[in-house]
Amino acid sequence: MSKLFSPLTLGTVTFRNRIFVSPMCQYSSREGFPTDWHLVHLGSRAVGGAGLVMVEATAVAPEGRISPDDSGIWSDAQGEAFRPIARFIAGQGAVPGIQLAHAGRKASTDKPWNGGGPLSMDERGWQPEAPSGLPFAEGHPLPKELTIPELDVLEEQFRLAARRSLAAGFQVVEIHMAHGYLLHEFLSPLTNHRTDEYGGSFENRIRFPLRVVRAVREESPADLPLFVRLSVVDWLEGGWDLGQSVLLTRRMKTLGVNLVDCSAGFAVPEEQIPAGPGFLVPFSAAIRSAVAIPTGAVGLITDPAQAEQIIATGQADVVSLARQLLRDPYWPLHAAKALGVEMPWPDQYLRAK
Repeated sequence: MSKLFSPLTLGTVTFRNRIFVSPMCQYSSREGFPTDWHLVHLGSRAVGGAGLVMVEATAVAPEGRISPDDSGIWSDAQGEAFRPIARFIAGQGAVPGIQLAHAGRKASTDKPWNGGGPLSMDERGWQPEAPSGLPFAEGHPLPKELTIPELDVLEEQFRLAARRSLAAGFQVVEIHMAHGYLLHEFLSPLTNHRTDEYGGSFENRIRFPLRVVRAVREESPADLPLFVRLSVVDWLEGGWDLGQSVLLTRRMKTLGVNLVDCSAGFAVPEEQIPAGPGFLVPFSAAIRSAVAIPTGAVGLITDPAQAEQIIATGQADVVSLARQLLRDPYWPLHAAKALGVEMPWPDQYLRAK
C-alpha cells in the first residue's frame, strides 16, 4: 500500500492523501479580493486530486501584502469573497486551507514578472513595517519599526483574519512564519535588532510570533488543524537555526499547533541556498523526530517515487508541492497511476482515465 496515498487525520479533519498544494502567490487579486483566476487555479488542483489546497499568503492588513495585487482578508467582504472558493475545493474532496501572512519589510514590491522590485508611493506602494528599521536590500525602503501598541493591533488583525477564514469555510489555517516575512523577521537575529522585550534573547524574539499563534488558536475550534510554515534555518551564520526551530516548535505544539510546514531561508539576500531535489526534507525529518509533531516536507519534490519515499521513511507526514503543481494540476492523479494506486477521478473526467 502507498503511504503517500494513505489518509491523514488531524483533529476531526481527514485529508484523502498526503499531497498538499503549497500556498503560491498569484499576484492576481484586486484590492485584496480573490478573482476568477483564484477559483480556477485553486479549484483545478482540488479536481486534480490533492489532499489539501492552500490559498496563497493572504494579508491580514493592507500593508501586509507583498504586492498591491496580493490576496487579503482584512475585511468581512474579502472573507465572503473566498467562500465560493473554499466551497468548491471541499466539493471536490480536498480540504480547503488558507495561509495568513504579513510581508513585513518585504512588502510593497511589484509582481515578479515585472521584476519584483520595490514600489514607490507613486507606483501604488507604501512604507513597509518591520520589527526593526532595516531595509531588506539596497534600493529597498526603510521600514517603519513597529511600536508595542501597533503589535497589539497586529495581533488582533491576525485574530480577525482567522475568524473570517473559518467563517468562509476554510478547515485549515496556516500562519506564515517563514521566508523573511514579518513573523520570521521577529525570529531571526539577522532582522530583529530590537532592544525591548521583543528583541535580543531567544525568548524575546519568539514572543510576538507566539502571541499570534495563541490568538489564531483561540479563534479556531480545537478540532480544526492549525499549521505553521516555518523557515527552519536562515542559511547564514548568526541567523535563525535548527536548534532554535526545535525549541520554538515545542512551544508551538503546547499552544495547539498541529503541523509544521518546514521551509527555510529568504530572510536576507546574501544567504547561500544549496538548492536541489528534496534539499529541505532533512529539516522536516529533524523537527518531526525532535518534537514528535507532524511535519510537511517541501522543496523541489517532483517525482512520485521521491514523494512516496519521504512519507514511507517517516521523514514527513505530508509533502507540499508548488512548482510541480503549477506545471501539472493533476499530478496527484498521475502519481497514483505511477505508484499503482487506484484513485477516483472526477466523474466528468472518467472518459479520459
